[in-house]
Amino acid sequence: MRRVLSYIWWPLLFGVCVAVTYWGVVNDMTIVVFNVTYLSLALTIAVLERVMPHEEAWLANDGQVGPDIAHTLLNKSIAQALVLSLTFLGLAELASPAGHAWWPGSLPVMLQVALGLVFVEFGLYWKHRLAHEWPPLWRFHAVHHSVTRLWFLNTGRFHLVDTLSGLAFGVPLLLLLGAPSDVMIMVSAITAFVGILTHANVEMRCGWLNYVFNTPELHRWHHSKVLAEGNRNYGENLMIFDQLFGSYFNTARRPPADIGINHPMPPTFWGQLKVPFTRAPL
Repeated sequence: MRRVLSYIWWPLLFGVCVAVTYWGVVNDMTIVVFNVTYLSLALTIAVLERVMPHEEAWLANDGQVGPDIAHTLLNKSIAQALVLSLTFLGLAELASPAGHAWWPGSLPVMLQVALGLVFVEFGLYWKHRLAHEWPPLWRFHAVHHSVTRLWFLNTGRFHLVDTLSGLAFGVPLLLLLGAPSDVMIMVSAITAFVGILTHANVEMRCGWLNYVFNTPELHRWHHSKVLAEGNRNYGENLMIFDQLFGSYFNTARRPPADIGINHPMPPTFWGQLKVPFTRAPL
């Protein structure tokens, strides 16, 4: 039964969250419905991590609960506020006025969302890859990779500079193409759902979905200390550009439980915010 459930959890949780959020968008209840849905997903994952964890060792306290919460509250709130401002203030229309928009608005909404995910993914993929391969960006991104376990609470553990640079690479293209606000909201919501699912310490087997989406199975390799494994699977939501540019990695053996980085990271939230500015790129 456990094995059967491991194949069900990811598509079930992802599908329900996307469907409920879309209902909220259609019924002009976006903010309330998304926040309730995201919180419900987080609580569900928290329970599943105790019931059927992927790594028992990752259940132990790593002393980073406080910093993880602080990073999440700061970065998630700022990122969400920026994206909602861009959509609800109508900046998509200002960036690409009616009559000049290149967006295929006649397509079904969910097909537009799928297209939006691909466009955003191109920017997010290259930003993420640069954050690993270009030292000045890595020193900010290293804050996220310094975790020694994966679980739902460190999904939002990103340095503020890392978060804002990700938005700069992903959102502007949709604005310039004239994507409607509903599409931008759904793309942002899906990004949030995929993000927390990829960090879940839950036994999940995703099968063919690993070739399409960023899943927990793929993201665990991305957190490996071994660069040949960790500098792979850069996709935020989709794996299309990892497939195209040769950075896709998945193999039959079990991903390492010993994850993290090979240089020290301050244990406090404020220390983690300051260290990229005070230490040379590594």
